[in-house]
Amino acid sequence: MAGDGDGGDQLTIIVGAGPSGLSTAACLNKLSLPYILLEREDCFASVWKKYSYDRLHLHLAKQFCELPFMQFPEAYPTYVSRNEFLRYLDEYVSHFKISPIYRRTVDSGEYDELNKTWKIKARNLSSNEVEEYSGRFLVVATGETSDAFIPDVKGLSNFSGEVIHSTRYKNGEKYKDKKVLVVGAGNSGMEIAFDLSNYGAKTSIAVRSPIHILTREMAYMGLVLLKHIPLNMVDSMLVMLSKLKYGDLTKYGIQRPKEEGPFTMKNNYGKYPIIDVGTIHKIKSGEIQVLPGIQSLRGDNDVGFEDGQWRPFDAIIFATGFKRSTHNWLKGDDYLLNEDGLPKPTFPNHWKGRNGLYCAGLARRGLYGAAMDAQNIANDINSLLHT
Repeated sequence: MAGDGDGGDQLTIIVGAGPSGLSTAACLNKLSLPYILLEREDCFASVWKKYSYDRLHLHLAKQFCELPFMQFPEAYPTYVSRNEFLRYLDEYVSHFKISPIYRRTVDSGEYDELNKTWKIKARNLSSNEVEEYSGRFLVVATGETSDAFIPDVKGLSNFSGEVIHSTRYKNGEKYKDKKVLVVGAGNSGMEIAFDLSNYGAKTSIAVRSPIHILTREMAYMGLVLLKHIPLNMVDSMLVMLSKLKYGDLTKYGIQRPKEEGPFTMKNNYGKYPIIDVGTIHKIKSGEIQVLPGIQSLRGDNDVGFEDGQWRPFDAIIFATGFKRSTHNWLKGDDYLLNEDGLPKPTFPNHWKGRNGLYCAGLARRGLYGAAMDAQNIANDINSLLHT
């Protein structure tokens, strides 16, 4: 269903061919609505194909991670691996005949009041030429994980060891017997630390903030219970189960948030609870050391921490998340997206802006949220075109 930029009175322009953009394209396809899908990389789902580590699995059970109109194969395990998810996406793209226009980075997107259309200027990264597209609707599906972020740590440029973002990490094979520091205790940081330790790296992880830790089973139970009982009750139950399972972790350098439960923090700040894959056992056994936040670096390979200690490391892996660059190219929107490229309206009204502007997969509700957004957007566009 991809178009060439003509027929702007009905065309939808989707920016980003990750799971959110693919879901939106499939939903438009089901309704026989024309669209074009622009993607800056040379493949769809580039975060999964190019920028994720080998042992990655979906942290939630597969029924919470399906894209619209296609279930995971029955033979797939409850927690889908990276390679299985990529096979699923390949089949999804083929089934819905989705043909992204690759290597197109959007320079600007602006609403034309006179013609009631969105004007998109996209740079062809192969030829460096600027192409123009026009559509009545614009869907920002660039994802929560669009631009890797490494904080500006004092002295980082003087560090003589390896410094990478977690998107460049594949596995721990080359780090055997090396001292490796993982900065950031989100799910990626915790799992990368676990993987490094499995490969024999002398692994440390810098944990700056309090975190909630759940097993897969606890997270699954919580999501099911949320359909039947209030959020605060679910959170209280999960915190109690976590304490029973993991005990007091303060002596290992890990604090639990005191005021808000795991799902409340996810809803309010997009801070996901840690789904433990075995990291906590390694922390308790001493195989992985927990350190406070990093403050600065000096000399060849010394890292300074908030407790005043200095320690040497051969490599630093920053699992410090992502920023979004939507504000650099999207012009004239003062309603839908904030400066960090996330929705200003709160869930469940976060996906629809003004003048035919939408966003998909930015509500910090994972693949399940992206699928919901895509269906809402396609149905809304369909109703606007047929009223």
